[in-house]
Amino acid sequence: MPRQRLRAVGSQFCQSARLTALRTGGNLSPMSSAELQAALEAAQAAADVIRGFYQRNLQIRTKADQTPVTEADVRAEEAIRAILSERFPGYGFYGEETGRHRVDAESVWLVDPIDGTKSFVRECPFFSTQIALMRAGRLVLGVSSAPAYGELAWAEEGAGAYLNDERISVSATADLSATILSTGNLKTLARAPQWRNLGALIGRISRIRGYGDFVHYHLLARGSLDAVIESDVSILDIAALCVIVREAGGTFTDLGGGEVTLSTTSVLASNGRLHPPLLAALAWSSRDSEERPDGVSGPEV
Repeated sequence: MPRQRLRAVGSQFCQSARLTALRTGGNLSPMSSAELQAALEAAQAAADVIRGFYQRNLQIRTKADQTPVTEADVRAEEAIRAILSERFPGYGFYGEETGRHRVDAESVWLVDPIDGTKSFVRECPFFSTQIALMRAGRLVLGVSSAPAYGELAWAEEGAGAYLNDERISVSATADLSATILSTGNLKTLARAPQWRNLGALIGRISRIRGYGDFVHYHLLARGSLDAVIESDVSILDIAALCVIVREAGGTFTDLGGGEVTLSTTSVLASNGRLHPPLLAALAWSSRDSEERPDGVSGPEV
């Protein structure tokens, strides 16, 4: 993206998120939970922090898992945690930067303050803030805020999914031959025997793209593509997006069709109709997700 365009993006940074998050008289129902209200406010607080660091030649350090972290990541998570902990002091918190706190609680917040730090530090707007709520082991709420990209998506179990204040739903595509598929991190899949299966699947579908990060999940939830495949993710990357896709009418599992849990590291997300043929074509198993060929767990950030 040209630097002039990046500067324009920066000048408009988080306007869409602010307008949508604070427009409680719009499609954010009066019946929306206090938890959703808090999560949206926390996402806005993070956007305000991140805006102050974007395109500022930040110092980057590398964590033990070889992923990058900046002051923006840490301070954005602190802003999120301050709001959520004040409103819900009895809830657990699992953050990308501050780790796990009381994750044995019935309700646990799952937070990645900047999902896509590599994009962030290279002044590419494909990064987002991810906030989800897990209750009794089930994901029930998700907020995906991408202020530099101009999108804010949210969903709450049983209440539908929204993108920039508009109700969204997945596509009606039912045939693999008409399917638009997007892929993200694929290193583990590329080393697995099922790599050939993915190649065969690509030969059967309409289009293959690699939008990655939050982008392809937003596109899936609003019906602009039909399926997403990834093999190297963290639950913090996908928890909120899982709720959004589900509430838009889609299906969100690991590559073997298993339910998303704290240990999930792969994704097959679809409009639901395509899930069975996609699972059959990939022939992935839970064992494949658990046994990483390189002995390394965790996502590529």
